[in-house]
Amino acid sequence: MLICSIGAVKSQELQQKGGQGGIFSLGVRSTFSLFNAHEDESNGLGLGGQFRIQFADQVNSDWFFDYLKSDLGDYASRTDYHIGWSVLYYPLRTPSRLQPYILAGHCFDYTEIRSNFDRDNRDDRLSSAVQAGLGVHVNLTPRFDLSFVGQYMIHLGSELDAHYENGALQFHEHGGSSMEGHLLFNVGINYKIADLW
Repeated sequence: MLICSIGAVKSQELQQKGGQGGIFSLGVRSTFSLFNAHEDESNGLGLGGQFRIQFADQVNSDWFFDYLKSDLGDYASRTDYHIGWSVLYYPLRTPSRLQPYILAGHCFDYTEIRSNFDRDNRDDRLSSAVQAGLGVHVNLTPRFDLSFVGQYMIHLGSELDAHYENGALQFHEHGGSSMEGHLLFNVGINYKIADLW
């Protein structure tokens, strides 16, 4: 029985060519937006996917896509699409069961707001954003981890706003960058596929 258990654990280990650099991972994630700039907007909930390419023992990268939905009162819905990347820095040199990290990165953000009463009444905008935050991997096996991330995303482009007035949804686009954005929490599941170098 013990020999079988050890064999099962070894079969889960990734054949590495050296250090942690070169490890390629695939994963899925769920995203929760705690607050948004619009006063009538509900918390957002979404899902997405990601892959990681680790550059060195203490430096990893995360390439992601997120799809988020939220409500503006009972009169409209908002959809956000994020596609971007982050650099992850691990302060602890040796991976352990809990592996904390600091992240910073950039993404492109497409937003659409659509009326609940007239689906043809809509507006959208494309902008970019920067994000920074903290996270931790819970290494469940040598190849499989559960990751928790908290980050703040600041929009660099225009902000799309809408309100319901005189029986119609009206849109406003505010130019310039601001410190307003999303406080995001992500929960992800990731699996190490290969060591590329």
